[in-house]
Amino acid sequence: MLKIGDKMPHFEVIDQDGNIVRTEDLIGRKTIIYFYPKDNTSGCTAEACNLRDNYQALTAKGYNVIGVSKDSATSHRKFIDKHALPFTLLADTTTEMINAFGALGEKVLYGRKYMGILRRTFIFDKHGVLQDIIEKVDTKNHAAQILGS
Repeated sequence: MLKIGDKMPHFEVIDQDGNIVRTEDLIGRKTIIYFYPKDNTSGCTAEACNLRDNYQALTAKGYNVIGVSKDSATSHRKFIDKHALPFTLLADTTTEMINAFGALGEKVLYGRKYMGILRRTFIFDKHGVLQDIIEKVDTKNHAAQILGS
């Protein structure tokens, strides 16, 4: 798990259009990287739409917004198109990036334990240094959590 002051872990994954995105591509701009379990589920849609609805406020503060799940690039493209999302979604199908950020962990659903993506948000400065982690994400008010951090 990353700690405040850590550098952004190295990753290389594809976005919704199949373009390769690397850690180095994000240095030089403040970046919000949020991890979510699955495209088109109720909580993930609420979170993405809240970030969409507050995107101008986030970019006005200089933030680059990046969402990450293990869904495919095709699934991400459909999710973006369906909900008019103005930000990049990364397809970490191998969970290498998810693991590097400490966003994979034990979850419980109906009493059954399993490993899944933890809903977490990491906020980096323009040098790629971690400034804040939001572990208790309010999907309907996530932008306010970020802007208040």
